[in-house]
This record gives sequence, structure tokens and C-alpha cells, in this order.
Amino acid sequence: MNKNVKLYALSTCIHCKNTKEFLDESNAEYDCCYVDKLEGDERTRVIEEIKKLNPSLSFPTLCIGNTVIVGYKKDEIKKALES
Repeated sequence: MNKNVKLYALSTCIHCKNTKEFLDESNAEYDCCYVDKLEGDERTRVIEEIKKLNPSLSFPTLCIGNTVIVGYKKDEIKKALES
């Protein structure tokens, strides 16, 4: 499994926490970015990055290769990791 996986999350969000736990259980390698812990220019840059993937800027936003999954959707995440 050599996909580029990136999770944009909020540290206080239960759906983000569930998504992160599911990725861990799946032994997926991923980068996790807690947007609410960023500040200044970095925060602005990351928010713009997310808006390109998910214009509604909701969390979690998960990128697996070219697939973008918004929300905790276990089946979609599993399918994207396996494809």
C-alpha cells in the first residue's frame, strides 16, 4: 500500500478521531494535519488547500490518492485504501 494519504482534521472532532482510529486499525500510512492547531500563514495556506478538495471546508477531509472523502465513511475509506 503506497498511496499518498492525508487527513485534514480538527482535534476536537469525534468524526475526525474515528477516521484517524480507522486508518490506524487499517495500518495505513498517512499524514494528519490538525487545522485548528495551525496559526497564521500556515493555517491560511492549509485552509485554501482543503477548499480546493472540499469547498464546504468540513471535517474530516481525507485524501487517498486522487480520492477525496468528506466525513467518517468507513466503507469508502476501506475501498479507497484497497483500490
